[in-house]
Amino acid sequence: MAERRSIETQIRGLIEDRIMAGVWHPGDRVPAEHELMVEFGCSRMTVNRALSALADAGFVERRRRAGTVVARPKRQMAAIAIPDIEAAVAGSGAPYRLDTLAVVTIVGHDAPPEARLSTATAVLAITCRHWGDTVFALEERWINLDAVPQARSVDFTEIAPGRWLIEHVPWTEGDYRITAAAAGERAGLLEVASDAPCLSFERWTSRGGAMLTYVRQVFPGGFALTGGS
Repeated sequence: MAERRSIETQIRGLIEDRIMAGVWHPGDRVPAEHELMVEFGCSRMTVNRALSALADAGFVERRRRAGTVVARPKRQMAAIAIPDIEAAVAGSGAPYRLDTLAVVTIVGHDAPPEARLSTATAVLAITCRHWGDTVFALEERWINLDAVPQARSVDFTEIAPGRWLIEHVPWTEGDYRITAAAAGERAGLLEVASDAPCLSFERWTSRGGAMLTYVRQVFPGGFALTGGS
């Protein structure tokens, strides 16, 4: 029994590591059961149990006839679609530009309490602005490096953190909060008056109960969140 569990753990570890390292991307095919049976010298039942556990954790999707593929982030699980800021800027007819202001590594205790990352040993804190003709949004993001170690090697001056996460990191649970408030202390970065009305969009994403990232995006007045089926 112990040997079977050890092989299951090896299979799960191999697949999870390749997904988290970015070797396999959402939609990529995972080796078929018979291939894993040969590689690990085990039974189909052992492989099946490992793949089922990975599916339960949100890493893969098992499809009849199509086999097993790396899971795509389940945006449909949220009651509102995740804003694609670059697409929104393009839709307004303005050229999009990413302005990354800071990328620093901190300990979880130094992240804001609302990030729910106090137990993380390392967190990547990113501050960036999304531009159209003017500042479209200010983004403050925290990524749990314990859960998403490959984020260390990403150049977030070249790609927005939200877009990179959507493309490379599967998640299974998401919460959000939308509030309206004055620009306040963020007025300078937003290039508006301190009493200018803004929309704050906060989002928490996790996988299997482990927090992956928390983000606060602040939009100057005029931005609208829309959705549909």
